[in-house]
Amino acid sequence: MAKDWVNPGDRDLHLELAPGPKRAALIAALRDAVRAGRLAPGTRLPPYRSLAADLGLARNTVAEAYAELVAEGWLTAVQGSGTRVAERAEPLKPVRTPKKAPGAPKPVHNLRQGRPDATSFPRTEWLAAARRALNVAPHDAFGPGDPRGRPELRDALAQYLARARGVRTSPERIVVCSGFAHALRLLFPAVLPGPLAVESYGLAFHRSIFAAAGVRTIPLALDEHGARVEDLDVPSVLLTPAHQFPTGGPLHHDRRTAVVGHVRASGGVLLEDDYDGEFRYDRKPVGAVQGLDPEHVVYLGSVSKSLSPALRLGWLVLPGHLVDRVLAVKGEREAWAGVLDQLTLAQFLNDGAYDRHIRRMRRRYRRRRDQLVTTLAERTPHVTATGIAAGLHAVLRLPPGTEKAALKAAAWQGLALDGLAAFRHPGSSMSTMDGLVVGYATPPEHAYPAALDALCRSLPPA
Repeated sequence: MAKDWVNPGDRDLHLELAPGPKRAALIAALRDAVRAGRLAPGTRLPPYRSLAADLGLARNTVAEAYAELVAEGWLTAVQGSGTRVAERAEPLKPVRTPKKAPGAPKPVHNLRQGRPDATSFPRTEWLAAARRALNVAPHDAFGPGDPRGRPELRDALAQYLARARGVRTSPERIVVCSGFAHALRLLFPAVLPGPLAVESYGLAFHRSIFAAAGVRTIPLALDEHGARVEDLDVPSVLLTPAHQFPTGGPLHHDRRTAVVGHVRASGGVLLEDDYDGEFRYDRKPVGAVQGLDPEHVVYLGSVSKSLSPALRLGWLVLPGHLVDRVLAVKGEREAWAGVLDQLTLAQFLNDGAYDRHIRRMRRRYRRRRDQLVTTLAERTPHVTATGIAAGLHAVLRLPPGTEKAALKAAAWQGLALDGLAAFRHPGSSMSTMDGLVVGYATPPEHAYPAALDALCRSLPPA
């Protein structure tokens, strides 16, 4: 099918002429352009001579096509005004979504986990960093680049992660990606074929990535000290050691040592998901397990919780022997994160703006955490929040058999949140835990008190 560009006035027009008689093909192409809305009512078409020259057609062919479309009512021809698209052309009708059956009202409060407060994004500081980054960026920053990511960002990350998270690495071992899910797709199944041990409670979305890659996941039971790594019977494992997701709490130091010993002895790797390790409140910082053995731990991080998931920036800190294999999978440039955001984040880190933002948000989220705990103590003292020493969410443990009713009550209160059952691995042999996962970082400041009020009205009585 031939594709040609014509210029009606000062605007480009894309026409697709099907094989066959030219007059019929031009009529069909113009009719389709009007019907699709690419030629709006009142648009002036080019003169016969211009369109014929652009498309390589005879002038008579174009004149006859115009005349037929005028006769059909698609076009109008007025002396001195040229040929235009007729006003009669009907706009496309909007797609109607089927009406839902009456049910719970649309949520007006959001306490789902996994999202920072979008209103707190540091717009002014980010814009300043972007300007400085563009002013000093070398010309090669706007060329094909390095699949590892921009060296400015990898240098800044190596320094920051060493200082703030205890990660031991060099810029050459860091690969920039578009977030945690992208990192998993780079690793599985081409680099790490599986099977893979995972915590009995975690994100179903991550498990779906493994399933799509044909990787079998084996659930590890949890207790008050984190994942029971002594039960490991496969070489590799994915953990959230700084703050178990979603139940809360760090992996006990003895188990940190034990899991590193296991992957080292079995030739596997530990995938360390450090999704919110910077947000701690009532305990000392828990450093990355990666610092214990950089050759057997893949450290994964992103700015989704600290800045915004909209930035689509994450990173893998890799053992040396995995770098080239991950880069081979990454391949085409379409899978790379945007250079401008990489340069801006590097500047943001180097200026200290990232540290200032983290400290500011840590204070804000701690106030919200404290407000949640205080409100529960005053209004529903029989329900306590757990996993609150760090992170952006808490778990409200409920009496057995009450989780579904609480979620239904929350929906009727216009409150969006999740129950623990949504995070349970379907193959887990652990006893079922009833509870609500409350993301206290998500609502804007002005909406948070009303969200807590709706939450308290949703909880089961004592």
